[in-house]
Amino acid sequence: MIKNPILPGFHADPCICRKGDDYYLAVSSFEWFPGIPIYHSLDLNHWELYAHALQNADNPDLKKLPSAKGIWAPCLTYCAQDDLFYVVYGVMNSMSARYFDVDNFLITAKDPRGPWSEPVYLHSAGFDASLFHDIDGRKYVVALQWETRADFEKPGPICIAEYDPKAKQIIGLPKPFWRGGTNRGCIEAPHLTRHGDYYYIMCAEGGTGYYHSVTMGRSKCVWGPYERDPQNPILTSNPVEANERADWDHLKPRYFNPKVRLQKAGHASYVDLPTGETYLVCHTSRPFVPELRCTLGRETSLQRMRWTADGWLRLEGEGNLVQDAVKESALPDCPLPRLPARDDFEGSTLLPYWYAPRIDPKSFASLSARPGWLRLRGQEAGTSLNKVSILARKLTAVYGQITVKMEFEPQSWLQTAGLIIYYDNMNFVYLHKTLDEKSGPVLALLQLENGVKTEFSTLRQSVPEKGALLLRAVLKGRSLTFAYALEDGVFHDIAKNFDLSKL
Repeated sequence: MIKNPILPGFHADPCICRKGDDYYLAVSSFEWFPGIPIYHSLDLNHWELYAHALQNADNPDLKKLPSAKGIWAPCLTYCAQDDLFYVVYGVMNSMSARYFDVDNFLITAKDPRGPWSEPVYLHSAGFDASLFHDIDGRKYVVALQWETRADFEKPGPICIAEYDPKAKQIIGLPKPFWRGGTNRGCIEAPHLTRHGDYYYIMCAEGGTGYYHSVTMGRSKCVWGPYERDPQNPILTSNPVEANERADWDHLKPRYFNPKVRLQKAGHASYVDLPTGETYLVCHTSRPFVPELRCTLGRETSLQRMRWTADGWLRLEGEGNLVQDAVKESALPDCPLPRLPARDDFEGSTLLPYWYAPRIDPKSFASLSARPGWLRLRGQEAGTSLNKVSILARKLTAVYGQITVKMEFEPQSWLQTAGLIIYYDNMNFVYLHKTLDEKSGPVLALLQLENGVKTEFSTLRQSVPEKGALLLRAVLKGRSLTFAYALEDGVFHDIAKNFDLSKL
């Protein structure tokens, strides 16, 4: 059995495609760089971090964008007629006053490792744009058209426009063609596909929270009209149906279903295998209860599907509840290298799992300045939306420990370096070395919760000016403990039982 999630931790909005025997999956990166992680698998069970589609930190420029904005919902497709991979993605610039200002782009490459083309602008009519390649060679862009006018149903319809690959632009204005397969509301994440004689529109409905779901419709004409799947939603964490079209709240915690481990199932795409099998990827979450906080974010899960005799896609087995584990495909088992748990920074380039908020990690992180060590050049505070020297990797479990060996000699209280557990620029816990003008070098702890700063002055610990420090974070479910050690390697707790669920 394949245990879910297949990509634990921060892997939202998955989109899957196939070229021959290779399967590729792209996820959102929001304000993090490099952008649009792409994973690779040969059996849908074992996955490796393969590439990033966006490697130029100046295009798009993510600096000063608010947290959770930036790169949304990449659609990764492969077109055999062109022998090209396509990625369509949105750059969410602002959501102020519920105006979603997003620019949608398209890039292409012969291989997901690149090089990728320069971005082609598509439109700014809405978000979650995706691309469909029809068998006649035509291409279409579908997206949610965001509605801002009073007295119109929110968030708006799914719209479609043909794309001209020679002119590198859409033809005409996007046209509305679908308003959803249920009354759950909050439609988004459209993907247009073809199976047999039908075109299928797959969407997410119910909001990105606890009423999230996957729905479908079909038509024999790409422009519609589309008929609803009579068993919508085809996948969800909560099967209870209600009319939520008038409710803009995307979290809807009242729909938390205590009977399932994986919550918030939605935002899906599927792939047909040469074995005749079909699998779907979606994102899910594993919240702490009762607070319903999802510290690991939205994670990618896999579901085994089947096509019915009358041409509808169904979860294998009974019902539509998201499944904890699914049967392996008939593809040969093919393990791939896993991300290493430890990095001693002995190479010449940063490993691909290191990220920075909004800027290229290479702009402040060097492996050549002191071989065998990582040298970070300090910039702005962790609260900044501009240039912050945070080198991070994704948290994939809430049990474990993180240890860093550091040498740092601060010359001012303005200088800090250490270990940070970071959600965004308004929520983090930071164990750091700095200079106290009275007592000299110290270890200090700072917490930011929804922008409110707490400095734990009573926990400050004097440390030597020179020499290495070991800083450690121990995660035990919702409990987070910080510890440190000098060169003797004996660890001492400095702060216990922080609530990890708040991050």
